[in-house]
Amino acid sequence: MKKELKIPLIKNGSVIDHITPGNAVKVLKILGIPETSSSIVSVAMNVKSKIGKKDIVKVENRELDPNEVDKIALIAPKATINIIRDYKVTEKHKVKLPNEIIGIVKCSNPTCISNAQREPVKSRFKVIKKDPTEIKCYYCEREPEDIAERII
Repeated sequence: MKKELKIPLIKNGSVIDHITPGNAVKVLKILGIPETSSSIVSVAMNVKSKIGKKDIVKVENRELDPNEVDKIALIAPKATINIIRDYKVTEKHKVKLPNEIIGIVKCSNPTCISNAQREPVKSRFKVIKKDPTEIKCYYCEREPEDIAERII
C-alpha cells in the first residue's frame, strides 16, 4: 500500500502534534492565527493515529514561545511540539501542564479579585486534573467550564 503525505513538509517552523481531536482551531486562536501570521499554516483534524484520532497544526517560519506552549498545554495536554529546521526535526518535546497557572486564564467569576480593575492581582489557578484539564481559581475556587474561551 502506498503511503500518502496529506500535509506538506515545512522547511522551518513548528509542528504541534497530538492535539486533542477538535482542538486545532483553539490552538490557532491561541497562536493568533490568521490575524498575526502571513506564514503558511496547515491544519489536519481527526487524523488517524496509533492511539485513536488527533489534530495537527503546522506553522511555517515560526517557533513557539514558552507562553504559547503553556496555553496549548491547557487544551491539549498530550500535545508534542516539534521544531523544524531545514526540513528536519531538531527539537521535540511534550507540553507540560504545571500544577499552577498564573496570568494565562481569566476567572469566570466577575466578582473575583483577579478580575477587579482596582486590584493588580494576576489570575491564579490550581490544576485539579490534567487530562481532561480541570482548573480551580486560587482566590474564589470557581472552576471555569470552557478553559479555551478564558485564555488571556
